[in-house]
Amino acid sequence: MKGGYIAIIGKPNVGKSSLLNMLIEEKISSVSPKPQTTRFNIMGILNYKDAQMIFIDTPGIMKKLKDKLDEFSLSEIKKAIEDADLIVLLVEPKLPDEEDLKIIDLIKTFNKPVILAINKIDLVKDKRELLPIMENYSKIFDFKEVIPISVLYRDGIYILLDEILKYLPNLEQPYYEEDIITDKPLRILVAEIIREKIYLLYKDEIPYASAVKVEEFIDPEEHPEQKRDKVYIRAVIYVEKDSQKGIIIGEGGKKIKELGTIARKEIERLIKKPVYLELWVKVKEHWRRNESFIRSLQSL
Repeated sequence: MKGGYIAIIGKPNVGKSSLLNMLIEEKISSVSPKPQTTRFNIMGILNYKDAQMIFIDTPGIMKKLKDKLDEFSLSEIKKAIEDADLIVLLVEPKLPDEEDLKIIDLIKTFNKPVILAINKIDLVKDKRELLPIMENYSKIFDFKEVIPISVLYRDGIYILLDEILKYLPNLEQPYYEEDIITDKPLRILVAEIIREKIYLLYKDEIPYASAVKVEEFIDPEEHPEQKRDKVYIRAVIYVEKDSQKGIIIGEGGKKIKELGTIARKEIERLIKKPVYLELWVKVKEHWRRNESFIRSLQSL
């Protein structure tokens, strides 16, 4: 069989998380219209009879590093590239700009095969407009393949997968069991769902100033002594200021109740069990500058 690790990299909002979720046919990576929704690497595993493709969704590469969180996100991207057998660079159907060139310069420091996937081709009226874009990118870097795709309409996806397989090594056995689709535990996936809903519900600085950690996850099937009829989840939303805490909670607790309702529905869809979700909000000043706290968000 063939298989290996594929790092999906690119600017914020080019569709990296949407591509991963679509390939795995399960929502394991956060998606929102706001840039930089993804903060940590998320692994999704696509299994075939004779192949195992392990995709790594990475944070969007930022123009400038403002704090320890941005530095950590960049280190996640570099780690994904180092671990990868192949890189998929995802771009929009536009000529490369300064940010794209910066990403390609980063790629050049690693000796890895790279496939360029031009996403969102559904936005291009005349497909001939793609030709100068493909030509321009090909002059900048020696991509193994240049493939136009639309994640939204699944256009070109099977071509992309076929080309990826060509550049993956042979395996004596798969890295993961067939029923495993991600390396992330449920607690982390649940925290990501809650954080995604914060991005969708709140405006301005609130999403970027918030972090989520699941402190308790009790499944009655695993803990019958608890005598619960639902999975109990207690999550803490961290913000940097008291004013932000007030915004998260909302007048009379209306906003956090709305957040809890929409997050719970998606969590139940993910784990396929009824859920009792309890949300708390705590202030942790300047947490985005605190590397040890940032790392703790991905630990159990």
